[in-house]
Amino acid sequence: MDRHEKVKTPRRSTTVEEFIEARVLPEYRDIVAMIRRAMREHAPKAEEVLTYGILGFRIRRIIAVISPTKKGITLAFSRGAEFEDKYGLLEGVGNVSKNIRLRAVDEIPKPALRYYIKQAVKLEAA
Repeated sequence: MDRHEKVKTPRRSTTVEEFIEARVLPEYRDIVAMIRRAMREHAPKAEEVLTYGILGFRIRRIIAVISPTKKGITLAFSRGAEFEDKYGLLEGVGNVSKNIRLRAVDEIPKPALRYYIKQAVKLEAA
């Protein structure tokens, strides 16, 4: 390569749709759509934001983020360690955030997703 040639670097996503198109594998986009719908329904005050290169949901602070990987989607709740976990789906060893890893839409029952989102909203309001 000539020393004056520019190396192409991936462009940062500027919209949520660009982020999904660029970073979420096609087989996992239904999962992201389901999470976004659930957040709109159960956390209507949460704004979708791109933060640290991933999709976040913010009320006053970030309450949850979606991290795409090659193996699926990770939905992390910022204060998930404080949640009740009657469904036993939360993972993670930290004392603050906990997450759910998804590879298919049907891996998390809608009542469980609603249950976790409502706890995130309640903790943010406290």
